[in-house]
Amino acid sequence: MLRFCGDDKWIHSTDQLSSVDEPSDSEMAVMRKRFASVCSSSSAEEDSAGLYDSAPIFTSDPPSEQEHAYESLLCCHSVQDSLLSSNSSFTRYRGILNWIIILLVLTHAHLFLENFIQHGFLIDVKKVWQHLIEENCNWPSVNLVLGANVFAITALLLERSQDKGLLSPTNAHRLHLVNLGLLLLFPAAVILHEPTTSAGGAFLSLCFYTVLGMKLYSYQEANHWYRQAHLTDADKDQNGAVAQKVQSEHLTYRDLCYFLLAPTLCYQRDFPCTPKVRINKLLHRLLEMVIVIQIMVGIVQQWIEPIFQRSENSFSAPTHFLWLLFFFLNHSYLNFCAELLRFGDRHFYGDWWNATSLITFWKNWNIPFQRWCHRHVYTQLAEKNVSSSRAELLVFLMSAAMCEYMIALPLNNCHLWIFLMMVFELLVAVFLRDYFQGNYGNGLVWLCLLLGPPLAVITYIHDHYISFHQRCQSSSSPLIPDQHLLSRVALQPQ
Repeated sequence: MLRFCGDDKWIHSTDQLSSVDEPSDSEMAVMRKRFASVCSSSSAEEDSAGLYDSAPIFTSDPPSEQEHAYESLLCCHSVQDSLLSSNSSFTRYRGILNWIIILLVLTHAHLFLENFIQHGFLIDVKKVWQHLIEENCNWPSVNLVLGANVFAITALLLERSQDKGLLSPTNAHRLHLVNLGLLLLFPAAVILHEPTTSAGGAFLSLCFYTVLGMKLYSYQEANHWYRQAHLTDADKDQNGAVAQKVQSEHLTYRDLCYFLLAPTLCYQRDFPCTPKVRINKLLHRLLEMVIVIQIMVGIVQQWIEPIFQRSENSFSAPTHFLWLLFFFLNHSYLNFCAELLRFGDRHFYGDWWNATSLITFWKNWNIPFQRWCHRHVYTQLAEKNVSSSRAELLVFLMSAAMCEYMIALPLNNCHLWIFLMMVFELLVAVFLRDYFQGNYGNGLVWLCLLLGPPLAVITYIHDHYISFHQRCQSSSSPLIPDQHLLSRVALQPQ
């Protein structure tokens, strides 16, 4: 009986079946080579090569042996990581981010609907306006801000006097320090001794004075450096002291006003400017500020105030919303000022949301403040042979004290909660930085941000709200017994 066995070979008898069923060494080598060529992954190639190194493989094969109808189906697996594993290089998480955003929106919409059903519509912009009026349009906060021009003009006159040689550098520096000291003490004294000042007005005026003090310090320091840079050996030999003459066209009130209004804390003679003001961008930033302020007012009146009213000891307020909205408001305001003044340097913050440590977050959260601290505090300490780690610690403690000062003073309540919370975050950043890195470090940063200083700030506001309403109730309580007594007397039978 004839039987076809491949390669154009026909056999006749059954006694040859045993020899045909067992392939020859050359056929086995061809099959091994074909299997190795199909599994083209690197790991599969290494494994197949390790298994069949001892077998001889022919270099020339017929076309019918190199191609196969099911060649693409023979090997369907390769070594690869899961997309969400830490070893994977996958980075396209946009869909997951959209899902998280939609989930957060739906969850908080449910909470807002439940709050609306329970309390009704509580948003009233008139209450905010009445709070800002401050005792029949007396406006001590506005008068406090207007009085800040005295300190700015004083700094300009001191620089002009030093430029004309009327004051020595040492005396001018001392007078500048006196001016800055009065600038810091004046708003604190007014806020503490003026009962008609509202908490919101006191906070805004105190922020204004703090920023003004930092700017004026940078103004006198930078002008001092300009004088040092333009000194000549002839001037040193003639005067016998560190003194110089600078070009007086920069020491003008217009130049100082531009610097005070510019979104920066560090002074220099010539700021980078854009070619023109883009009206569409200006209106866009203005609209952003209006919308964000309305949202913040709505969250406070509709969500936070009812929580304060029903709880005197414990509360749970959406501080993360206000914190993120405050950052976005700061972003819109700084860009609005930069566009209005054609200010070119708009690097106001880094990608702090990707920070893997709290130290990285602090360096990217507020670039103007970090730049001022590095220029006028850290560098000055380094010149006095202070170690780098100690200088960074002093800068951090100074920033923590400023945050405590700006929140506690307007609310007339100081418990050092913000300062202690920031010090605790510093300890977390130092002792846990080796254990939380990468995505875990970023998660720790977000956890500290949501449970750290924002929670301390809302605790201050909660205590101020409770104490304010208790004072209001105590001032009106003496009238209540008299009214009840009069009603009881009127109801007694004659």
